[in-house]
Amino acid sequence: MIEYAERNHNAFHLAGIVPVHGQEFDFGFDWHDTLMPIAPNYTAVERAVVECAYAGCDTIWIVASDEMEPLIRHRIGDYVQDPVWLYRNFDKFPSNHRRPIPIYYVPIKPKDEGVRDCLSFSVVHGSLSVFKISKNLSTWLTPNRYYVAFPQSVYDPKVLRPHRKKISTKEPFHLSYGGKTVKDGEYLGFTFDATDWLEFRRNIRKGTGQWSTEGVEETIYPRIRLPIEERFSGKHFSLEDVFKTVVLGKESIELPWYYPIDNWESYCKFIGSKERYEIERPEKRMLNYREFNPIGRDVEKVLDEED
Repeated sequence: MIEYAERNHNAFHLAGIVPVHGQEFDFGFDWHDTLMPIAPNYTAVERAVVECAYAGCDTIWIVASDEMEPLIRHRIGDYVQDPVWLYRNFDKFPSNHRRPIPIYYVPIKPKDEGVRDCLSFSVVHGSLSVFKISKNLSTWLTPNRYYVAFPQSVYDPKVLRPHRKKISTKEPFHLSYGGKTVKDGEYLGFTFDATDWLEFRRNIRKGTGQWSTEGVEETIYPRIRLPIEERFSGKHFSLEDVFKTVVLGKESIELPWYYPIDNWESYCKFIGSKERYEIERPEKRMLNYREFNPIGRDVEKVLDEED
């Protein structure tokens, strides 16, 4: 369970969550639908990672299945550069002041696949994994808030840059378009904390399992199976089913334009729009496949690998 921890009030950890697993589009390609291009050499999941970078996230966590994680990692790598610290050209040594944002990959547990692994569950599961891993390392690393960036939509991530200080606070923050937010089922970024997470988990647990609760009071154990179409309803939950209880707060950005790309018709609508010319891949200094240098590797093994 995610909880608050006593920590240094001068430090603030904003963890970015990119939910990939949990919702399939109708594109039907061999690769994951979030790897569809939205610009030359620029995919939807890469745009979500860039959005987290512009939002000021200290770490980015991509929730994906074991089958798709290697391909996504091949596109993105282990880190992305913070755009604010990347262009400090007036510093004496600009390259020394760059701030890489590490990217981690969170798998879905086999017991959850096909049971409750909706898109919203990826957010719940991903944030819980972030909290557990961070707390096991140090209490000072546990996130204060979580920022969710959906790869199932397209909008300009640069609009977040002037609002970084507002996002990295204890106050809720969200994006909206046409008066609609994630509460209305739109793939728009928002932040949440431990209190919101508890409500999300309660909503996820409202889904049915394999057995009916009918007659449980008499037999202690369930004896009646639900019809196949009624089993494991949690895997079909929409965004509004789970995030309807999130506290959005007053801090928000009304986007000038926004396109969901969760189906072929919506994808074609974005590709045919004039706004698509505003989306382009960031330069290689910011987004390119890179790996962190390995730590503690034996020299003999390295030489054997090179041979």
